[in-house]
Amino acid sequence: MTETQRPAKIPESVLVVIYTPALDVLLIERADQPGFWQSVTGSKDFADEPLIETCIREVAEETGIVIGAPALSPGIPRSALRDWGLRNVYEIYPVWRHRYAPGVTHNTEHVFGLCVPAGTPVILSPREHLQHAWLPWREAADRCFSPSNAEALLHLPRMTA
Repeated sequence: MTETQRPAKIPESVLVVIYTPALDVLLIERADQPGFWQSVTGSKDFADEPLIETCIREVAEETGIVIGAPALSPGIPRSALRDWGLRNVYEIYPVWRHRYAPGVTHNTEHVFGLCVPAGTPVILSPREHLQHAWLPWREAADRCFSPSNAEALLHLPRMTA
């Protein structure tokens, strides 16, 4: 299916800050915009999709990290994913606006945190991301291209206290 055949994106998304107990943060570099580093982010697939399910799907698709896997398989418990209660409404960057219905200019982003053990393996989707890095939270915030993502990272110490 080509991008022009895809249904319009829903202007409601999640931002998932993946971090370790030492507050090292996973950032991934976008394949469609090299040099743009971010946390996991993605839109709902359908209007009534629960946000937690959007998070679980996006984390798996973008990083290979499985949330809520059965105890015998490698994965992260569902309890490690927390809604931070932060919401951002922002103007969609013009470069990506064509993915939305005509006239849609703003997105509502819901921020979640996911604590994973240090050394958690990351398997990127090559069509979406070029590389990943684990960085101390302040350095990660400085590297993010998105102001709302950077701001979320600056909340990390408070959200984990």
